[in-house]
Amino acid sequence: MRIAYSVETVRAAEQDLMARLPEGTLMQRAAAGLAAACADLLHRVYGARVALLTGSGDNGGDALYAGARLARRGAGVTAVLLAPDRAHSGGLRALRAAGGRAVTADEGERALMHADVVLDGIVGIGGKGGLREEAERLIRLVRGTVVAVDLPSGVDADTGEVRGAAVRADATVTFGTYKPGLLIDPAHEHAGALRLIDIGLGPYLPSVPDAEALQHEDVAALLPRPAAESDKYRRGVVGVVAGSARYPGAAVLAVAGALRGGAGAVRYVGPGADTVIARFPETLVHTGPPAKAGRVQSWVVGPGLGDGAAARHSLDDVLGSDIPVLVDADGLHLLPSGGLHGRAAATVLTPHAGEAAALLGVSREEVESGRLAAVRALADKYGATVLLKGSTTLVASPGHPVRVNPTGTAWLATAGSGDVLSGLTGSLLATGLAARDAASVGAYLHGLAARRTTAPAGAPIAAYDVAAAVPEAWRDVLG
Repeated sequence: MRIAYSVETVRAAEQDLMARLPEGTLMQRAAAGLAAACADLLHRVYGARVALLTGSGDNGGDALYAGARLARRGAGVTAVLLAPDRAHSGGLRALRAAGGRAVTADEGERALMHADVVLDGIVGIGGKGGLREEAERLIRLVRGTVVAVDLPSGVDADTGEVRGAAVRADATVTFGTYKPGLLIDPAHEHAGALRLIDIGLGPYLPSVPDAEALQHEDVAALLPRPAAESDKYRRGVVGVVAGSARYPGAAVLAVAGALRGGAGAVRYVGPGADTVIARFPETLVHTGPPAKAGRVQSWVVGPGLGDGAAARHSLDDVLGSDIPVLVDADGLHLLPSGGLHGRAAATVLTPHAGEAAALLGVSREEVESGRLAAVRALADKYGATVLLKGSTTLVASPGHPVRVNPTGTAWLATAGSGDVLSGLTGSLLATGLAARDAASVGAYLHGLAARRTTAPAGAPIAAYDVAAAVPEAWRDVLG
């Protein structure tokens, strides 16, 4: 699992560790890891051209010391100093002693244009706002591989927000621990490939991170598996309340996802029974209301449901139950404004940015630029687990670290893919997974399935194709 901590927490851990080490040890550890990462990218260090774009902070020092290491291995290293009078003195001495050179911004344009690798050491994790005009101009000159030092300059380490011009790195070498902004869009898009360098912070970081991202082994440990004595009812039954005369396909897609989520059976409730049975004859069907449809272990309500009286009654019916409920799409617009704090059982909400904006009473742009704040606010407001769909899907539950899904792909921005995700996640709820785990695993498998569907050609996909690929995604996780 990738875990991430806020800037404040990282700074405190660094201070605790530095108090126990000789001065400069932590920076040397970071520089050694950074230089090794650059060497891997260069393949051959001797004769390579390396430029360091450095500011006045410790990130500039990391870059200068790393540049000194590369210069000692035969690379031609030029440091382009954005603040010559405030450059890290120790790093600058080390670079010059190793044969590297330092120039001003105006003198360094050619070096930036012709470098094989450029290190972005402009600002560190405490930086706020976008790049200043001169830094933006210089980074636009770069044609080689850009390696960000700790994080791309111009992005917010804590939130993933990008408030102005920012470096778009091909790779980011981060130190000690991941920072939330490296995992969350829009900043995640600027980070490129991530590499974590262990500098010894682990024992000084709290046990509970600010954000985390599941990996294959984490998901494999959570996936439900039938035991020898299992039958379809012991494995769980998921109820799906979806579809309408206007959106009959939503019912089919939600059921498609539910059938592949590990539950033993799917019970469909709604007006699309004939359409659902024609595609999936194994589905149990009922015309409603949900309370009279038969026993289930979880409900999925909302995809294509509409906003009429019948839809409201169905939502009230399932929210009045004592089992986990997932609310999506049309169901989100019908939620009580006071939240769902009174429900004893778990509730999962799965909005996209537009729906989240409506629930919070803010603009869509505000949600998209500050996804971490938005998902936390929704979880607190509604007393629920919230899966915020988007370029990086986030899962928040009150009192827990936000989970970041690492498998998403832009190809999932297609009609009906959210219906598949809802059914899949609801099915995982029916197997007994906790709401936070079901949402995280559902998003992970959904993303893997989409990647499997597009690979290797990268052709456009349809939502039903994603549902059909979920078993392959499951097998990928289990190896």
